[in-house]
Amino acid sequence: MTESADTSRQPRSRSRKKRLGYGEGREALLKAAVRVVARRGLRHLTYRAVAEEAGVTHGLVVHHFGSRDALVEESLAYAVRVSLSSSLLEPGTGRPEDFVTGVPEMVEQDADGQAYQYELLLEARRRPELLPRVRERYDEYFEASRRELARILPDGASPAFNRLVFAALDGLVLHQLTGLGDRADTEAALAELRSLLSTLAQRPSADHD
Repeated sequence: MTESADTSRQPRSRSRKKRLGYGEGREALLKAAVRVVARRGLRHLTYRAVAEEAGVTHGLVVHHFGSRDALVEESLAYAVRVSLSSSLLEPGTGRPEDFVTGVPEMVEQDADGQAYQYELLLEARRRPELLPRVRERYDEYFEASRRELARILPDGASPAFNRLVFAALDGLVLHQLTGLGDRADTEAALAELRSLLSTLAQRPSADHD
């Protein structure tokens, strides 16, 4: 998966080239990588495609990442971090009524980031060597969900229940993203989920039975 680090100059006629400020270069390139994959698929993720999307030189992408593997790994990690924060899954409040309230807006505001992650899931099915890194990043979701459910429910959540909850969230995101459902559908389903969690949260702990 390593692309040759050819740093030959791009034609000066490309007016989109720009100089990024100190500290903003890496994040700008990660955002560009996410957009490329979300809109064109992982097979189109190259140094040159990212440079063109970001409006910078090809050599700058090489400088920051060095290999295509590193670009894939870091852009996936970036997409997951953004999702965790914008969905409000982490940090949460520990209150059922606040559980993942940011999900509908996250899908609207970060559609490319969500599409990027699904693209990598599908690509991992075709290329099993990608699965360990995708699974590692999705474990961050599972762990964040487990921690928040543990704060909400008296006895915490079993691994199976945690997976059920996250699978529901993942499906709602996919449906809103692809148009199978809209924001109102997502919000209605999340309201039902929060109602269920609220009911479960009011049950006495097994330690007090």
